Order: sequence, then structure tokens, then C-alpha cells
Amino acid sequence: MKWSRWKDRKKQVEWPLFPGYCFAKFALDQRVSVLKCTGAVNIVGFNNVPAPIPEEELSGIRQLVESDLQYDPCPLIHEGDKVEVTHGPLKGVVGKLVRKGSHARLILSVDLIGQGVSVEVDAADVRRY
Repeated sequence: MKWSRWKDRKKQVEWPLFPGYCFAKFALDQRVSVLKCTGAVNIVGFNNVPAPIPEEELSGIRQLVESDLQYDPCPLIHEGDKVEVTHGPLKGVVGKLVRKGSHARLILSVDLIGQGVSVEVDAADVRRY
């Protein structure tokens, strides 16, 4: 489930946790068979060598999905990253992320004069710039 936003409301809709990705466990000599699967485009890796995802990462995600906890998929953005606001009255504004949480705190700056202003926005409304 994820939150979708329209002009007048927000609603939870069913959505893949990681759109565009399918996780599969296979031997390296099976990669051609995997790539022949309908919809498969590539295998994630480095220098054309598939990279395994650590089992503890996948089991943690599985445990979360099977729990009753509420969760939202989110891009990996870090404090200090430049982000763009995607919804709301500040849509299109670019700032520096200084705090993450349910609300993100951004700094909008005027570098030439060494001044800035801080604002809090819904964390779901920002993406890495």
C-alpha cells in the first residue's frame, strides 16, 4: 500500500513495494533463463555481474510486510541531500534536507547573501533532486 495524492484528497492504494523490481534467487548459470522471463529487462549488478542482495535485508523487508505495522516506501534520501518538493504549495521548490521523519525540514537558501529559511513539509512530498 502507498499513499496517492489527488488535488482534493490522499488515499492508500495497493502498489508494489519496489516498482519495477522482481527478486529471484538463482544460480549464475541461470541468468539467461531469468532474462527471458516476460518483463525482465536486466539483472541488478556491477560490471555486468549480478550482485546478490544480502539475505538479512530481504528478511527484514519480509518481516515488515508480514507485520501489522504501517509503512510507506521511500527513496533513500539523506540529510544534506538536495531535494525537490513534488506536491503542495511549494511544488517545484528545491532545498537542502536537514531533517527526515514524517515531516522533512528543508533549508531554502540565497547563497549569494549567505541567508536561508527553514520550512517543514510532508516527507512524502520530497524527492532527491
